[in-house]
Amino acid sequence: MLPIQNCVRQLREQQGGMTQAELGTLVGVTRQTIAAIEQRRYSPSLETAFRIAQVFEQSLVEVFWYEQG
Repeated sequence: MLPIQNCVRQLREQQGGMTQAELGTLVGVTRQTIAAIEQRRYSPSLETAFRIAQVFEQSLVEVFWYEQG
């Protein structure tokens, strides 16, 4: 697991059950990329992270944060 934490899945659920595919389309990435981000197997590029935060009308640090082990 990567040290970059996120609450993307929770935000999708709060949006009435937005699917990974729907979010991927809005952000410009695949459903698989969204799944990997949510599972912390992949850290998004800075641009993708900003786009995800923008979809949910959140600041970047509200969606993604670094957790030191």
